[in-house]
Amino acid sequence: MSELMVDFIISLDGYASAEGWPGFWGMEGPEYLDWIAGEAEAQHVALMGATTYRLMSGFAAEAPSEAGLAELTALPKVVFSSTLTAPLAWENSELITGDAVTAVREMKRRETRELRTIGSLSLSRSLLEAGVVDRFRVVVFPVITGKTGRERIFDGYPDIKLDLITSRTFDNRLQLLEYTPTILDA
Repeated sequence: MSELMVDFIISLDGYASAEGWPGFWGMEGPEYLDWIAGEAEAQHVALMGATTYRLMSGFAAEAPSEAGLAELTALPKVVFSSTLTAPLAWENSELITGDAVTAVREMKRRETRELRTIGSLSLSRSLLEAGVVDRFRVVVFPVITGKTGRERIFDGYPDIKLDLITSRTFDNRLQLLEYTPTILDA
């Protein structure tokens, strides 16, 4: 039986990206990049939706040797989408067109490796709402992107209580926070 972790990078004000800012808001440092490469090498199954698949597979095609991308390409990936068609071009990618929650519940029962989302805000929201997420991890970047921020991560999410499991600082500025989530009754 495996565990499912939702994994995000966010600005301090809760955005996934910002217009005009580089990737990682230009704040990735060597310690964080080394950690990402190690995380990508860890044997797990990456779960994502169609938008994240298009973005990440594009990055992998353009810069296959960039930090973490070669390792991510080698990982098994499950893509949930009703708009993509099989076969998927990115190596080691499986397409599931049915209900993601049902599929993930079955994957948790039969898979021995950990399951982790990559981005995929809608997929992560539906998995959290269904109560199948075991861990919730964010890396907070010390920027506020109130005017340029795109993709507010937590809009539309249920109310969730988070119990801190671990924390870590990268490059004296980025904060990793890992929690056990509990969905609260409205």
